[in-house]
Amino acid sequence: MKNRITKNKILPYIFVSPYILHFLLFVAFPVIFSVFLTFHKWNIISPMEFSGLNNYFRLFQDAVFFKSIGNTLIFLVIHIPLQIIVALFIAEILNQNIKFKGFYRSAFFLPVIVSGVVVTMLWQQLYGFDSGLLNRLLISVGLPKVGWLIDPSMAMPSIAIMATWKNVGLYIILFLVGLQTVPPHYYEAAELEGATHWQKFFHITLPMINPTIFMVVILSTIGGFSLFIEPYIMTGGGPLNSTISAVLYIYKQGFFYYHMGYATTLGLFFAMLILLVVILQKKFIEKD
Repeated sequence: MKNRITKNKILPYIFVSPYILHFLLFVAFPVIFSVFLTFHKWNIISPMEFSGLNNYFRLFQDAVFFKSIGNTLIFLVIHIPLQIIVALFIAEILNQNIKFKGFYRSAFFLPVIVSGVVVTMLWQQLYGFDSGLLNRLLISVGLPKVGWLIDPSMAMPSIAIMATWKNVGLYIILFLVGLQTVPPHYYEAAELEGATHWQKFFHITLPMINPTIFMVVILSTIGGFSLFIEPYIMTGGGPLNSTISAVLYIYKQGFFYYHMGYATTLGLFFAMLILLVVILQKKFIEKD
């Protein structure tokens, strides 16, 4: 009897031990080690050197890092509204009784599952200044060529457009799910009152899918803050650091210059910034 009671007490811990081990190895230890690393200078090869708060002092004097944050915010300001508008517009169309709805949904979702590297290289060819398809189309109608990736004022918007094309399929599916949860009798009652399509959209559809919009905004924000592959492949952060994102800059500090302690400090600061932005977004959307 005593052995059975002991076994019953130990058995739950045995079942949860894989999760606890995973948490300790892949969550708790990396976080603790990252915080520890921010107080050290380390290039992976040489032993660590304690540097106190030098990494934090350097962070607040690093103009390029704050420029990279500004570039990331510019990307978000363009990318998030564009993605929501396009995704919601297409989802609204696909939610109607049209032929081949399944095909259209699959077609819009296809870029999401394609490798980001492949999509980025494809759009890099489209954006080519001399031989790119977009500039050839502009020339064919008598318009001048555009420096999509070589003009500092155009490079980040160009990347934002490409990222929207790549990811919009996922948010179309999310909005479709949200639209299909709206009770049809709301629309029927609005029609009896003589409401127009736009009135139904703004006074019924948008309020009812507000949780979906909130989720899309949060996912888009987190995805936008992790911008890396697109500028890394298409521009390398140029021209004139106009497309260097915060994640790309952190990567370069860590794996180009081997400033691991400083890169970790930047990453920790950036993670706190993302958390702050998400909290503010949540308060703002819930308030509305």
